Amino acid sequence: MSDLDDLRYPIGRFNAPGSSLPGVRAAHIHTLKMLPGRLRTAVAGLSDAQLDTPYREGGWTLRQVVHHVADSHTNSYVRFKLALTEDWPTIKPYDEAAWANLADSRWLPVEVSLAMIEGLHTRWVGLLESLSDADFQKGFEHPEMGRQNLAKVLALYDWHSRHHTAHITGLRQRQGW
Repeated sequence: MSDLDDLRYPIGRFNAPGSSLPGVRAAHIHTLKMLPGRLRTAVAGLSDAQLDTPYREGGWTLRQVVHHVADSHTNSYVRFKLALTEDWPTIKPYDEAAWANLADSRWLPVEVSLAMIEGLHTRWVGLLESLSDADFQKGFEHPEMGRQNLAKVLALYDWHSRHHTAHITGLRQRQGW
């Protein structure tokens, strides 16, 4: 089975780009700029029962996916700011699955996180568009994944945005919603 046949990876696994040219970074930033609207469109018109449907057997519900995006992107934004203001800081990882199982991720309306993502991405994109080539070579130390420069992390969050949106749109397509 290829990654594209695996419902966990509807767009395939993340592959870091070989280079970080300004045009490549601009495309990644554009994905982050468009995510709030794309995510909102992906869940538009879904009932609570549909939002509480896992995107795959054993996977998170669509509601949890939306709340996870808000959690993950908030953490990433903070990590970018730390990397830009400190010399290769060591960041703290978090247990994504445990966060997704907290009550706010399981029960709150998705609108709460959609609004959060809109504001967050306005700030994050504004920051990203102001960075120099040298800024994208700064980064942080991840205790489990090692040194991560901001260019690579930007590419990862481009993928992450498309990956989780595809979880939602893929289930909608399979279910005919």
